[in-house]
Amino acid sequence: MKLTFSTLLFCLLCLSSCQEDPKIRALEQEKEAKKQEVIFNTINKGWNFNAQPSNEISRSLTNTWAEWRVFLNELGQKPKSSIGAFQQKAKTLSKKAADLNNNIPISYNLPEIKSRIAAINTKINSINLYINLNQIPDKKIVKLIQETNTEVASMQFQLEEITRKSNIKLEDGESDMLRMLDTTRAIPMTHDPKLKPYK
Repeated sequence: MKLTFSTLLFCLLCLSSCQEDPKIRALEQEKEAKKQEVIFNTINKGWNFNAQPSNEISRSLTNTWAEWRVFLNELGQKPKSSIGAFQQKAKTLSKKAADLNNNIPISYNLPEIKSRIAAINTKINSINLYINLNQIPDKKIVKLIQETNTEVASMQFQLEEITRKSNIKLEDGESDMLRMLDTTRAIPMTHDPKLKPYK
């Protein structure tokens, strides 16, 4: 008797929950659609990359460094249609940011520039990661876009700084002094087997 009553009660609960399910599901879908629209609007409003070269050096490098030119062009193109378009753009930007490590002009192929490129890569990859999550943190993405703009400006400033320093003339004897400080020119230490090591 208890088994029959329990089975009957279970069936009634299932039937009642099935009847309410379409209404609840419709409300949840409407709520989710509104949430996605808010996320899209926030990202669309905040997706403003500064893709313009900020100084003459950066502008001149767009002629000779193809990866830099392509990256800035990609930054300047804003998707408009959907979250999917922003996801695709983030994926493309991530690839173009990684390509910046290729063919860096010799005079700028320095640790300072490579570290700036790594910082840009990190920010762009973070945007790509966050925009592809199920629950998209739209405010975090907008903040990362602003941080990416800061990193791009920092890299352009560093390019200008390197050029400015390379145009400073060396004083008499300075090149000899720099050569003397070069540790790669040091006389290698040879081990004398007659000497006993300290204990």
